[in-house]
Amino acid sequence: MGRCQIRGKGRDCQANHQFINQQIPYLFGRKLPLTIMKKVIAIALFLISSVTFAQEQYSKGMQKAFQLWGEGKSTEASNMFERIANAELDNWLPYYYVAQINTIVSFGEKDKEKLTQQLEKAQEYVDLAKNIAPDNPEIMVQQAMTYTAWIAFDGATYGMTLSGKVAAVYAKAQEMAPDNPRVVFSKAEWDMGSAAYFGQDTAPYCKDVERSLELFANFKPESEFHPNWGQDRAEMTIKNCN
Repeated sequence: MGRCQIRGKGRDCQANHQFINQQIPYLFGRKLPLTIMKKVIAIALFLISSVTFAQEQYSKGMQKAFQLWGEGKSTEASNMFERIANAELDNWLPYYYVAQINTIVSFGEKDKEKLTQQLEKAQEYVDLAKNIAPDNPEIMVQQAMTYTAWIAFDGATYGMTLSGKVAAVYAKAQEMAPDNPRVVFSKAEWDMGSAAYFGQDTAPYCKDVERSLELFANFKPESEFHPNWGQDRAEMTIKNCN
């Protein structure tokens, strides 16, 4: 039997082995024959090891994808997240990051064909993430960002059709997760951009940016792979308020 360890929790499988050895012999309220008991224990240990191996492979893959992204290799990182997503059909995180990367690289893109390919892929993976985790505030923020990338590319064409959708997504996300720092900041950032576009004062939204910074300071992601971005952008934005 190979290593049996759950990453990040500092626990080995000793407790699992002890439980199996103590409980399996008495399945169905009676002691099993020795040969059957050995087979059942072997199967149980195999399943535990398989799950542990899958968890380790997932963690290594996600770490590699983030490494590539940090090195500026967005295409490679997106491809890595996509491969992980194909193996993690009930995990919204790799789908989310495929969408996020393809959205981020679209801001500032001038080639409409390339931008369309990127944002269509982003929308595809947003939709897949939604199917796994409906009404997830983090995915809602990503959906709003994808819409915003279209508007940033051609406000005259996409502003009329998508601006209302962005506002509605943020309103729903804020209703569901009023203390999520990315929800609070992203909505404030959108509101400030909209106000500036129409020549209105952006100062009323600075208090929301300040509140997001307070929330960022105390935010703890569910895991090392859950969304934890936004604080640096909020800190840059608040400088324009002072």
